[in-house]
This record gives sequence, structure tokens and C-alpha cells, in this order.
Amino acid sequence: MTPSFFDEGALVAVLTTQPLDRALDYKAPEGGCHLGAFVEVPLGPRKVLGVVWGPGKGDYDYTKIRSVLRVLDVAPMRTEMRDFLKKAARYTLTPMPAMLRLATRAPGLGDPPSMHKVYRRGPDAPDRMTDARRRVLEFLAEYGDLSFTLKELAELSGVTSSVIKGLVKQGAVAEEDSPRDLPFPPLDPALPGKELTEDQAHAARHVAEAVAAGSYGTTLLRGVTGSGKTEVYLEAVAACLRAGRQALVLLPEIALTAEFLKRVEVRFGARPAEWHSGATMTERRRIWRMVGQGQAQLVIGARSALFLPYQNLGLIVVDEEHDTSYKQEDGVLYNARDMAVLRASLLGAQVVLSSATPSLESWANAESGKYTRLDLEARFGPAVMPTMKTIDMRAEPLPSDRWVSDTLKGEVDKRLAAGEQAMLFLNRRGYAPITLCRACGHQVGCDQCDARMVEHRFLKRLMCHQCGETKPMPTTCPSCEAEDRMAPVGPGVERLGEEAVRLFPDARVAVLSSDMYGSARALKAEIESIAAGGADVVIGTQLVAKGHNFPNLTLVGVIDADLGLQGSDLRAAERTFQLMRQVAGRAGRAEKPGTAMLQTFQPEHPVIRAILAGDEEGFWRAEAAEREAAGVPPYGRMAGIILSGPDVAQVFDAANALARNPAPLTRIGAQVFGPAPAPIARIRGRHRVRMLVKAGKGVALQGAIAQWIAQLRLKGDLRLAVDIDPQSFY
Repeated sequence: MTPSFFDEGALVAVLTTQPLDRALDYKAPEGGCHLGAFVEVPLGPRKVLGVVWGPGKGDYDYTKIRSVLRVLDVAPMRTEMRDFLKKAARYTLTPMPAMLRLATRAPGLGDPPSMHKVYRRGPDAPDRMTDARRRVLEFLAEYGDLSFTLKELAELSGVTSSVIKGLVKQGAVAEEDSPRDLPFPPLDPALPGKELTEDQAHAARHVAEAVAAGSYGTTLLRGVTGSGKTEVYLEAVAACLRAGRQALVLLPEIALTAEFLKRVEVRFGARPAEWHSGATMTERRRIWRMVGQGQAQLVIGARSALFLPYQNLGLIVVDEEHDTSYKQEDGVLYNARDMAVLRASLLGAQVVLSSATPSLESWANAESGKYTRLDLEARFGPAVMPTMKTIDMRAEPLPSDRWVSDTLKGEVDKRLAAGEQAMLFLNRRGYAPITLCRACGHQVGCDQCDARMVEHRFLKRLMCHQCGETKPMPTTCPSCEAEDRMAPVGPGVERLGEEAVRLFPDARVAVLSSDMYGSARALKAEIESIAAGGADVVIGTQLVAKGHNFPNLTLVGVIDADLGLQGSDLRAAERTFQLMRQVAGRAGRAEKPGTAMLQTFQPEHPVIRAILAGDEEGFWRAEAAEREAAGVPPYGRMAGIILSGPDVAQVFDAANALARNPAPLTRIGAQVFGPAPAPIARIRGRHRVRMLVKAGKGVALQGAIAQWIAQLRLKGDLRLAVDIDPQSFY
């Protein structure tokens, strides 16, 4: 049995966050250390973070083994967390140091508890205003009562620290001493929630009883948009808090948190911890430490919140569980929905997967009895589901520079005349997807990727949506040097916004796209403004499909319902169905009935017909039958192998070498397809080649892949990534 405490001088194995293939032996420090202790150890000339993973091997000269420098003043990593990281690493074929980095994504973990200076809005105005001072004050106004360290405030507002100190002297910024890492205020599960309908009350009782039982289980909570799924799972959170356990609610989009946090605060009397990329480094450090000490009862977060060091996690809610943003597509390739189920199974915790349009994987697990399924069929209160209609674009005479049909324009006009809101949806960011030279036909591409650059007129730049590279809008053609012949081709939401301003000159038009806001909080503020009636016509990308509630919105017009049906992605039909149903669900969420109109050139397409009919079960059964016949997920297994490097010949040579020796895979009956250039064959200057492994549902795929790729010795800058259960094939 592994000891739980190691005396001074005992050999301990320390797993570090460095890219090494094993744990390293060290001597336990003065005073000894616990199993799971977070420690600082020497590695060459550096000091690095690590975790005591077990007893040392002792296969090295004891006198040359170095000692642990110090044990950090944080709660040790719990056994279940170490088990979770190990199992997640085995499932995703990820090196353990990379998994540990996911679990230690908070700055300053080794800093001692102390007072520190923080800065927030002050009561006075400065005697004179400069651009730098204005940036600081506008930033603080945007973030309300939050406080920042001097370094954070200077970096986030783009000024030097002397600007902030000058504002402190003027009383425009307040400087305060603050204890580091304060506990989060207690939440009160005894406060009354909203009155529930009979269906909601039944579902809430079920999930609350499951949580109170203290055992593992997963529930698929399927409810039509606006049916009150959130109120149901908040009752599960209340049951979890009453049991003295912690809860985690995962959301797919930062912009969703503002409205949700208000609902949580009303329900439980205090704000929970909020973990996502928009949180400051100081706040991330506080959350990480308080979660480990059990002094943060509820965390609302993005997918990485799953790797926080919970002391006693009893419930994980995955809201909009079908959303593709739960899949991490770089670094560690994992699906937070699936990892949530794994973590809960190790803890004896409950999982609630909530969605109006579940993923086929979750639907199939519910069908097979692996998950419990609860359905909410009616919208909450007086709201009813929107009427669904198509607009056959083959019968709509439209000029080449217009995308809103006359039929849809007429419907928008009716809503505006009635004082209601309308939404035009296009799942394409930017102004135009292609910038083309009318003289020679050249399309402006990214210098680092095989991708066309997207015009972002709001930013006055072209942007690559693969690597983030930007360049100024060209006035002459980069190929033939013709002047003033560059033209945008196709619509993005910014261009659609311009068209809406022309078509509806008296309306207030708002464009909702993540590219157009400098911070997550600015985007949240705009969404709140729209919900309060601050716009008449809303233009949006898929961002608007994710759970927002606009009470006065009665019409949703989908500009290109066929967009997601293109391509060979095995999930294309599923994603189109989900997205259209989710977008349509934004309409008619209050007393006024709503309508959703889909502009399509394929009104007879089975997916479009299923959307119109609202026959979700019929759609899932047909989609499941097709996938099962093809032996693909969730009725078979897949893994993507992506090789990349700066030399395309070297990448193909390595891929071909693997393809010629598939013995470990053929032994389990798996097939190998490829190698072939990835659909986007170059990203950030690296050429990319893909292979696809397809196997039966019950086979030990990871072990076979591990043996297969172990044959390949990666040379130079060649890299190999394994994507178990790929969600995309770019």
C-alpha cells in the first residue's frame, strides 16, 4: 500500500508540469510531506511545480538525488483527483505532465497568504483627463466593483503603473489593502426558488433525490427551449448544498454567465465562484485555493473548471451539453461532457446533462438505459414554442448584394411596427468570408495557413480564423497589383448588419459577434441591453443560440439554413438540426407568440423537414439508424491522428511509415484510412496530415493506438496528436 505520508529524506516520486515521460525521484523535505502535496522542486537550474505522486523508485544513486525545496501552502491533491487525471490521460492518450498542467492553471500557487494592494473605482474625478487615464476609468467602470492588482489593472487597461498611481493621488482610483484568497460567501439553499410547474417539480424531485443519495448517476434533462431546465437543475444544486457538498455548473459560453449569475444570486443569496478566461489572474488563484479548501460551494465555469481541486464535489451540471465548445481542440484533446461523467463516477457524484437538442451520444446512452432521461415538453408560463416556416430562396428574386429576402423583410417590418424585436441569424463571423481581386481572381489567403482571410470591417483588418493572424485591408491586389479592384464576396454578420441598416432605416440595429467586443464583460453588457429593449433588429452568429432570453423577440430569420449541411462531416445533419432548433428557440419566450423563418434553397432536405415538423425523436432515430449502419459513433469508435511539421515531405513520410505497419490495430479489427492532407492542410506554417482509425464499439482502442504510434520516432519539429472521439475533422 502506498504510504500517505513520507518522512524527511524518504524518496518520493514527483510528477512535474514539465514535458517529461515520467515522475522524478526527490528526497522528502524537512518535516516530510503528504502524498498529493504540491511542491516546488529543482529541475536543472530551474524551480518547477510538481505533485508528490507516490514513493520514489530508488533506481538512482541516493547521494545524488536532490531534495524537495518546499511544500506549498495549499490543500494536497486528493486521491480521486489523481485517479481522474490518470484515467483521463489513458483515455485521451495524453502525457501526464500535460494533464497536471490542466489541474494547476492558477498563478501564484506558491505565494504565501498575505495582504496585498488592490485597486478599484474611486469616488472623485481627476483634475484633468488624458487618453491613458480615460482608459483606466472606463475599464474600471465596465468591471463594476471588482478590484485588481496594480499589474493587472495596468496590463488590462494598456497603461503604465504611474498612470494608475497618479489617479490614486487624485482619488479617482482607490488603493486598498486586501487579504489574499478570501473564502466565498456561503450560499443558502433554504431560500425559496421559483414556483415550478408539475413537470418541472417532478424532474427537480428526481435529480434532487439522486444527489441526496450520494451515489453516481447521469441524468439527461431534455426540455424544449424556454421550458425551465435551469430552474430544475438549480434545485439539484440546492440539494447538493444541503448535503454539504460542492457543485459545478459548466456553461459553453462566457457571455451566458451574466444572466445566469443573477439567477443564482437570487436563488441562493450570494454570488458563486466564476471560472473562465475572462476572470483575472488574482481571482483564478483565489478560486483554485478556495475550491481546494471547500470554501467555494458552487463554481460556474467553462470546461477547464472541471479540473479544479474540489474537496467534496457532489454534482456536475453540463448546460447545453450538445455544444461543440465543450471539446478542447488544441493541447489536451478532451470532451468536457465525457470527462464530467468520468469524474463524477470516481466521486460518487451526480451529473445532469441539460439540453433542448441533446447530442446523439447522450440520446443513445439514455435510450440504452445508461443514463436516466427526464423530459420537459412545455415552455414555462404563458410562452409557447415558435411557429416554424421555410422561405424557398429559389422563388425569391434577390440582387447579388442582398441576403434578406423580400418575404423575410416583410415579416421584420411587421414586428417593428408592433414594437417587437426581430433577429437575423447568420453563422459566419466578420464582414465577408472572401476578399477577391476582380482583375485576376486572386483570393487573399493567410501567409501561415491554407485558409482564406475573413474581412472584419469593424476592426479594419483581414483575419485568419485558424491562427488569428491579421493584416490591413489591401488596396492593391497582392498578386497582380491592380489598384481598387479588391472586393468582398459573400456575407458575414457585419455585412448583414449593414444591409439591415439600409432595409430598416428607422430601426436600432445591434450586431452580436464575439469579434466586435473588447472584453467578455462588454459583450455581456450588450446582451443585457438588448434583452432590456435596447435594439429592434439583432444580427447574430451562433453566439445568440446559446441560452439567451430576449423577452420581446418574436421573429427569428435564419439567413442561410443550408450552411451547415455542406461538407462531409458525419455530424453535419445533427449540428444543423441542433443549431436551427436552438436559434428558433430564441423567439416567443414571453407572452407574445414567436415565429422562426428559415431561408433555404433545399426546403425538401430531410433535416429541414425534421426541423419544421419539430419531430426530434424521429430525427434522432433516423440519424441513429444511419450511424449504426455505418458503424460510426456512438455505435462505433473513431480516433484522429494528426501529424504536423514545417516540412510537408517529412510529415507525409512519417504518416506513410505508420500506415504501412498497422498490425496493432488490425489485431483488434480496426481500419486505418489515410494518410491524406487535412482539410486545412497548413496552420501557423505547419503542414498537417490526417489519418482516421475506425473500430468496433467494444474494442480497447487506446491501447492498440498507443502500441501503433510507439513505432514512430518523431524527429526534429515533427509532432503527432491523437484525437479520441473527434468532433471535427479540419
